[in-house]
Amino acid sequence: MVFDLRGALLKKAEVESARLDDFEFRLRARTMRLLAPLLGVEVEELVGRIAVEPDEAILASLPETARAWYEEARTEARRQLIEERGDPTPYKLA
Repeated sequence: MVFDLRGALLKKAEVESARLDDFEFRLRARTMRLLAPLLGVEVEELVGRIAVEPDEAILASLPETARAWYEEARTEARRQLIEERGDPTPYKLA
């Protein structure tokens, strides 16, 4: 029986990529969910836009104060997600 190191590394890369993409999407959604009440906007309206627009485009359409609030909301969202799901830092093989 031969161990397929290349296959194992490809599988690890696939799993890690999916895990990091999931964390990034959750971070974007949670950030917008935390930002919406600060702006007085419906949560569904702001969160729904992340599927079709990058964060920069969303922020460009909001008041100037939204950028500072966005950074605060993103920091808080990241803290909450790490507390709930763990640190998104990629796992080492060895």
